[in-house]
Amino acid sequence: MEPATPDLGRLLQPSPLEPLGHTDAGLEAVVDEDAEGVRDEDVPGDQTMTENNFWLKKIEISVSEAEKRTGRNAMNMQETYTAYLIETRSVEHIDGPSVLTDSLWRRYSEFELLRNYLLVYYPHVVVPPLPEKRAEFVWHKLSADNMDPDFVERRRIGLENFLLRIASHPILCRDKIFYLFLTQEGNWKETVYETGFQLKADSRLKALNATFRVKNPDKRFTELKHYSDELQSVISHLLRVRARVADRLYGVYKVHGNYGRVFSEWSAIEKEMGDGLQSAGHHMDVYASSIDDILEDEEHYADQLKEYLFYAEALRAVCRKHELMQYDLEMAAQDLASKKQQCEELATGTVRTFSLKGMTTKLFGQETPEQREARIKVLEEQISEGEQQLKSKNLEGREFVKNAWADIERFKEQKNRDLKEALISYAVMQISMCKKVLEMKKWRGRRSPAPKPKLIARHSGVATMLGGTQAI
Repeated sequence: MEPATPDLGRLLQPSPLEPLGHTDAGLEAVVDEDAEGVRDEDVPGDQTMTENNFWLKKIEISVSEAEKRTGRNAMNMQETYTAYLIETRSVEHIDGPSVLTDSLWRRYSEFELLRNYLLVYYPHVVVPPLPEKRAEFVWHKLSADNMDPDFVERRRIGLENFLLRIASHPILCRDKIFYLFLTQEGNWKETVYETGFQLKADSRLKALNATFRVKNPDKRFTELKHYSDELQSVISHLLRVRARVADRLYGVYKVHGNYGRVFSEWSAIEKEMGDGLQSAGHHMDVYASSIDDILEDEEHYADQLKEYLFYAEALRAVCRKHELMQYDLEMAAQDLASKKQQCEELATGTVRTFSLKGMTTKLFGQETPEQREARIKVLEEQISEGEQQLKSKNLEGREFVKNAWADIERFKEQKNRDLKEALISYAVMQISMCKKVLEMKKWRGRRSPAPKPKLIARHSGVATMLGGTQAI
C-alpha cells in the first residue's frame, strides 16, 4: 500500500494574514550589523512613511548639477557620459543655516548598480525606479538624444527623486550601501561588489521557469501581477495619447506665429489700420510662443506618470520573487514526499513494478538486509533534513508575504497621493492655459474697430460711398 502524500496545499500556502490596510500589518526591517553606526533604532510596524523618514530628518539630498565628461570605459575605449553632482546637507544644526557636508559625482550606471543591489537584498520591497535612460514617448519637438540638455535636466530631476524616495523609505533608508553611495566617492563600486549581491541574484531563466511551473500560486500575488500589467498598460496609453496631442497642439499654436508675421507685414502698408494690425500681430506672436512653456510644464507631469510606469515593473519583481519562493517550497515538499515513500517501501519490502526500484531489483536482484537497513538510515536522515528545510522555507515564505504586503500597501498609498496631486496640478495648468486664450479673445472683442476704407465709384455726378451717397 502506498503511503499518503502530504497535503501540498496545506504545506505550500502561507498562514492567514491580515487584510491590506490592517492596523497590525507592519514591516520588519532587515538591519545589517555592520551598519549600526548608520541606522537608527528599529522602526515600529505601525508608523507611517513620513514618521520613518530617517534620512530626510537629518540631511537634505539633492542632485544639483549635470556635467558632460569624457573618459575610458572597461574596454579602454573613449566614451562620453554624463556625471551628476550629489550634495547632502545637514539640517540638524543649532547655529543656524545648514552646512554642506558631502558632495560627489556619480554616473547613471552607479545609480543602476545601487538599485540592482537593493533589488537583491530587499526582494519584498517595491524598490523605487530610475528615470528613463533614453527618451521614451517623445514628440517631434523633443530630442531622443540622451545627451540633449533638456533630457539630461529631466533625468537629473528624476535621479534626485530616486534618492529622495529611498531616503523616505522606512527600510531602504537604513542601508549601509545607500549611505556610502552618498558619502564615499572612491571605491564605492568595490564595496558593493564585496557584498556578493550578484551571486544572490535570482536567475531570470529560473524565475521564468517558476512562473509557468508553480502549482499553487497565491491569488493575491496573481491579482497584484494583473494590476501591475494593467497599470503599465493604462499609463503607456495615456503617455502615447499625450504625445500625439502635444504634437497637434504645438502645430496649432505655431501656425499663429505665421499669422503674427502676416499681420505685422500688413501693418507696414496700411496707414489707418497699421496700429491695430501691429497689435494683432504682437498678440499672435505671444500666443504662438506660449506653447513652449505649456509643453515644458506638461513634460514635468509626463515624467511623474513615467515614474509609475516603471513602478509597475518593480511590482512584478516582487511577484516574481514570491513565485520563485513558492516553486522552491513545492519542490521541497515533493522531494520530501518522494523520500518518505521510498523509506516506507524499503521498510515494508513493497516494490512497485514500474518504479526505478522495481527495475533495479529485476536487473540486479534483491538487496541484502544490511544494504536495506543502510539505505533506510540514509533516507531517514534525508527526511529529517528535508522536514527542517521545508519548515524553514515555509516560515521564510510567510515572512516574505507579510513584509511584501505591508510595503505594497505603503506603495499604493504613495501612488494614490502622488497621482492625485499630479493630475490636480495638470488640471490647474490647463485651466490657466484656457484663461490666457479667453483673455486673447476678450482683447479681440473690446478693441476699437478700424476705420473702413472708402471705396468711391463715380457715375452720373453721384459719388457712391460705403457710408452712403452724396452729390458731386
